[in-house]
Amino acid sequence: MIELHYFPSNASFAPHILLEEMGIPFTLRVVDRANNEHKSPAYLKLNPNGLIPVLVDGDLVLYETAAILMHLADCHAGFAPAPGTPQRAEYYKWMVWLTNTLQAMLIHYFYPDRMASDAAEVKARAEAQVAPMLDQMDAQLARHGGAWFLGNEYTAVDPLAFMLCRWTRMQANPAKTRPALGAYLQRVFDRPATQRVVAKEKLPDPVY
Repeated sequence: MIELHYFPSNASFAPHILLEEMGIPFTLRVVDRANNEHKSPAYLKLNPNGLIPVLVDGDLVLYETAAILMHLADCHAGFAPAPGTPQRAEYYKWMVWLTNTLQAMLIHYFYPDRMASDAAEVKARAEAQVAPMLDQMDAQLARHGGAWFLGNEYTAVDPLAFMLCRWTRMQANPAKTRPALGAYLQRVFDRPATQRVVAKEKLPDPVY
């Protein structure tokens, strides 16, 4: 049985959506962030970084959201392009870009005090850096004209892209304000799997 250690609205949101999309049995194990359970000795045995999520799949204990998504997509057909194809290379590119470029900058936006004493300045600069990244995502969607981030097929990239765009919802120019990107986010939001996750995690409006 697969077990997802999660907390509502955290980086576990994307794997939660993908598990729902796959329709496979899994259990949810809430990590009580309010009481720092993610820093407890028991949780640190699962993820020494003290971050959410963790996926337990049999004897495998896996952390890092993108790694969890790619593992699930490899184990359950239909959520990633075939290996060795140009489409698979694009899938790798966007998976890495989303987690290594956009998500990394969003972490500076949400936790500016980790970087400098002038947290307000760090947050403002991070938001300014995020804006052209969202423009890049909008251009990607406009270029190919498909329904999903890589084109006509929904893949494991889509829940990650949706989650990170959702994290911009309180910014001055959030992801949803861009024409192609906004329409795309609505399509992901409207999928039954996304709706089930939103309901289970009891996410407030605006969801994205």
